[in-house]
Amino acid sequence: MRIGVIGSGALGLYYGALLQRDGHDVHFLLRRDYQAIRQTGLTVTSPRGDFHLAGVNGYQNSAQIGPVDLALVGLKAYANSHLVDLTRPLVAPGTSILTLQNGLGNEDLLAAAFGSEKILGGTAFLCCNRGQPGTVHHLDQGAMRIAECVGGLSARAEQLAESFRRAGIPCEACVDLNKIRWEKLVWNIPFNGLCALTGLATDRLLACPEARKMITEMMQEVVAAANRQPLTTPIAGDAFIARMLHLTSGMGPYRPSMMVDRLQGSPLELEAIYGVPLQRAAAVATPMPRVAMLHALLAATEPQAL
Repeated sequence: MRIGVIGSGALGLYYGALLQRDGHDVHFLLRRDYQAIRQTGLTVTSPRGDFHLAGVNGYQNSAQIGPVDLALVGLKAYANSHLVDLTRPLVAPGTSILTLQNGLGNEDLLAAAFGSEKILGGTAFLCCNRGQPGTVHHLDQGAMRIAECVGGLSARAEQLAESFRRAGIPCEACVDLNKIRWEKLVWNIPFNGLCALTGLATDRLLACPEARKMITEMMQEVVAAANRQPLTTPIAGDAFIARMLHLTSGMGPYRPSMMVDRLQGSPLELEAIYGVPLQRAAAVATPMPRVAMLHALLAATEPQAL
């Protein structure tokens, strides 16, 4: 399979490296890692085994990649104003586009440009950070869930999931994209935002009873809003929240992507992770006051707001 990776951050580099190692023809759109990867290749460190790819197809312009079978989108959602233009050169009649971006609204943007029949969405529960240019550190987790933008379980999604599993990526093809998006938000909304705001890793927040209570209450708000959406089946609130807290406790001092973005001076994915979910919650008359407060504080502390 010929694969183009749009948004080669930690997620795109890690999954792309696994797919290349498995024999797929992978092409990366690169920014800061371009020179290092072109010169010395790509190194992945992981508790599942380190490996190095000496030869990597890296580009600074997506037009140089050309048409692919699968466009894998890991671009930060704050850069979505460029998403369609970056993706267009990769798209041919037989191309599938899979976006693993955080939050809500990403599939809608791609579907408006390329047609909903081309689009799949997915969530990745992945603990992974970039190190020195040309190096990715996989810390824990890594499972992916994917589904069709138009809904329903398709042969295409199942075939892609099987390809990912062969490459060492646990992957499940699902029926309801909207549900898996909201389930990811149950984790993303409290942990990404609170870690970015406080500068504390997940273990420090969970160790504080008051912070843990706030995290749980935010998760409950997200579940309540999600279950007012048109989901195939509701999210099992208490059990799902307990599982998220248990998984996070096992991650140790993990720094979520939004915390890393703030430490590096990058913008935050506020619209996709907070703005759109808050709008959709309001549309079904389900307020999320704690989530709205966190969103406001994050927006107020963005560099351009100071």
